Amino acid sequence: MQKKSFCHFCGARLSEKQLHGTIRLFCENCNEAIYENPVPATCLVVVDNKERILLVKRSVEPKIGFWCLPGGFIELGESPGQAALRELKEETGLSGKIELLFGVTINSSPRYHSVLMVGYLIKNYTGILESGDDASDAAYFNYKDLPEIAFESHMEFIRIYYSAYGPC
Repeated sequence: MQKKSFCHFCGARLSEKQLHGTIRLFCENCNEAIYENPVPATCLVVVDNKERILLVKRSVEPKIGFWCLPGGFIELGESPGQAALRELKEETGLSGKIELLFGVTINSSPRYHSVLMVGYLIKNYTGILESGDDASDAAYFNYKDLPEIAFESHMEFIRIYYSAYGPC
């Protein structure tokens, strides 16, 4: 990940300054610390009536060709739940109802440094399954037959589901 050089508020060159016990980027022009935060995203554990997990095959980097849970980045003005349901529709054609917040975790990312991942459970959904948006395929998998999962945070949410609700 490339280090920021210019203030995103005024465009002035940034310096480094010790603030709150750590070295931070600082804009002398704005007299403001530039805080760098994780990028917020969501993913969904969607389970069918046979206790299989819905996965999508990535058609974009990173991890193109790998399988993962449906999900993606939270847009401005969206709640994490709204983003999760939007991503479900875009990637699978399904509309769902969030049953449970599984938790929140951090996922390392070469592009964004870290992604704050919010995981949800969906068992109630409608529609016809079809891959879309940045997914080249979508399919249900039994826990014992899972392909390699693109992101450790997604696998963590899958393990949480099966350890609490389903057969491992």
